[in-house]
Amino acid sequence: MNGNDKYASERQSIDESAGEATRLDGNAAAGILSEVFVPDLTTARATCANCGTIRPLGALFVYAHGMGMVMRCPSCDAVVLRIARTRTRLWFDLTGARVVFMATEALAVA
Repeated sequence: MNGNDKYASERQSIDESAGEATRLDGNAAAGILSEVFVPDLTTARATCANCGTIRPLGALFVYAHGMGMVMRCPSCDAVVLRIARTRTRLWFDLTGARVVFMATEALAVA
């Protein structure tokens, strides 16, 4: 099996298991986010790169399963944030967010 076949096989497996994801609200991501970011990031606000809506991360829809989660905009259903966990790494894909910001008071408490 060459690299392309292996990737296609892995992608198919991921697509098949995506139906097993559980949809929760963004507060379900608090635990995994706190492993990297000291302040509670569910109160941080993200601007959706697709529709421009600004919402706290805790207000995004979370689809979670074994390897990580996808956080989607409640307004347009676009992916705002992807988080994946492997044995040795935690991966964040923020390409669906124009910006993520939080109040400086939250940083001072940490």
